[in-house]
Amino acid sequence: MIQPQQESFNQKIAIPNDFGIEVYVKREDVLHSEISGNKFRKLKYNLIEARTLGFTKLLTFGGAYSNHIAAVAAAGKEFGFETIGVIRGEELQEKYLENPTLKKASENGMQFEFVTRTQYRDKNNTEFLDQLKEKFGDFYLIPEGGTNKLAVKGCKEILTDDDKMFDFICCAVGTGGTISGIINSLKPHQKALGFPALKGDFLTEDIQKYAENSQWNLVTDYHFGGYAKLNDKLRQFMKQFFKKYLISLDPVYTSKTFFGVIDLISKGYFKPDSKILIIHTGGLQGLQSNIAEI
Repeated sequence: MIQPQQESFNQKIAIPNDFGIEVYVKREDVLHSEISGNKFRKLKYNLIEARTLGFTKLLTFGGAYSNHIAAVAAAGKEFGFETIGVIRGEELQEKYLENPTLKKASENGMQFEFVTRTQYRDKNNTEFLDQLKEKFGDFYLIPEGGTNKLAVKGCKEILTDDDKMFDFICCAVGTGGTISGIINSLKPHQKALGFPALKGDFLTEDIQKYAENSQWNLVTDYHFGGYAKLNDKLRQFMKQFFKKYLISLDPVYTSKTFFGVIDLISKGYFKPDSKILIIHTGGLQGLQSNIAEI
């Protein structure tokens, strides 16, 4: 059975405001010590499908500090799959043990294939995938970031009937799979707000592939300069947030989302007396570096 180590729960946090707004955090980060948050949700039904189809190997793609790579390696170890990570950047081959993410993935049994950035752009190319099958044998393919229909199905389980009290559901956005699942489980009165960690609003099209309603919006003002960008302001926010609430945030995704929600509250973005639920999507292995991927 693909089960979490612990069920998530909602934790109320006191955000001072003059609008009567209440804020809660859904602690998805506690689901599993290594297959954290939305990664557990995304992998759950993919692992079930892989096992049902008789696959023994999982292959996926990611960069040097990828939360997804770390999670797939851990899932393989726990649930009995061999794992292969196609890693962007051939220069890492000689020094991957210096990288905390790749070192841990290796300890969890993942085999690496380091490729150039040019080769990496062919990750969806049939010819490239055939070459990987020739080298590694048959495998179950999990896309970069983990987003596909089965991932969205898993992320749909983030919200439960106990969450119908909330007006706004807020979460970080990387590849769009997590927020798509959340969108598909919204009650009629609810709205999802996504906070992209990347510049631009190109993710809208990706989300529309999976979203079953239009009760959502992307807030693109809190990327802090782009993907994996971290400045002193955000770093200080993370420290103060932990000191006040004893909740760790990662430097790429959750920190920007929480900063954005709190800033929007102060600016009167939300209607008075709103109840807001922020999804803590995990990714705390990224605290070992200033960069990480979802």
